[in-house]
Amino acid sequence: MKRSLLVVVAISLLFSACRSAKKIQGTSPVSNTDTAVVLLPPAHLKEDSVAFIKDIYKTIISNRIDFTTFSGKIDMDYEDGTGNKYNVNAHVRMYKDSVIWISITAILGIEGLRVFITPDSVKVLDKQNKVYKPRSIAFLREMTALPLDLPALQDLLIGNPVFLDSNISYYNKAGGTITLLSNGAFFKNLLTIGETDKLLQNSKLSDNDLQRNRSCYLTYSDYENKKGVNFPDNRSINVIDKVKLDLKMNFKQYEFNEKLSFPFPVPKNYEVN
Repeated sequence: MKRSLLVVVAISLLFSACRSAKKIQGTSPVSNTDTAVVLLPPAHLKEDSVAFIKDIYKTIISNRIDFTTFSGKIDMDYEDGTGNKYNVNAHVRMYKDSVIWISITAILGIEGLRVFITPDSVKVLDKQNKVYKPRSIAFLREMTALPLDLPALQDLLIGNPVFLDSNISYYNKAGGTITLLSNGAFFKNLLTIGETDKLLQNSKLSDNDLQRNRSCYLTYSDYENKKGVNFPDNRSINVIDKVKLDLKMNFKQYEFNEKLSFPFPVPKNYEVN
C-alpha cells in the first residue's frame, strides 16, 4: 500500500515531471509525431487573428467547470518508469478553494491511505502502517519546485486547463480542432480544443528551461453532460523522460454541489512522522 501513495501524489508529481519538460522552439511548436500545422509568430498576426485568439481564450475560460463541492470515485491505473503497474480506487471530495479529501483503497476495498489537503497543509493517514504524516503546503512545493496551490490541484482533478496563460503566441485551426500556444511564467502550453464544442481535448506542457528534456501530455475524453456540466470521464497523464510514466483516471461516479463531509480523525495510537 505504500506504493499506492505514488498514485495519490502522482497528481502533484505531474507538475514535478513537467517542470523540466522540453522547451518548444521554432515556428512550429509541435513534434514530428503531432499533427503537422503551421503556426504564425505573434509579429505576423493580423488584427482579425488577434481578435480570434482573444475570443477563443475567453470561450475556454467561460467553459471552465465551476463548482462549490465535488465528489467522485476514480479507477486509477499507474505505470512507473520500470514497468510496474498498479491499480487502485480513489474516492475524492473537494470544496472549492478549501479542501481536497482523498481516500485510497486497493484489494478487497480496504482503505490504505487518506489524504487531507487545505490551502496551507497536507495531511496523510497511512492506515496500513498506522502513521500520521502532517505537512505544510510547502511539501507539495518542495516536490514540484513550483508555487503549487490547492486551486491548481483542484483544476487538474475537475478537468479544467492547468497552467494556461492569456499570453497566446500561436494558433491553428485544422482537422476540426483549434490549437493555441500560451506562454506562461513556467510553461508553454500547447492546448487543443474541439472547433465545434470548444471542449478541451489535450494539453502539452513544455518547460521554459532549455536545460531540461521532459514532456508532459494530458488528455481529456469521453465527455458527458450531467446537470449542465460537460465533464470528461477519462483523463490520462503521460510523462516522457529517460523513462515513461503513465497515469490513467476513469471517473466511475461523480456529483456536483452536494452536501459533503470530510472526515479525517487521527487515531491516538498512530505514530506521528
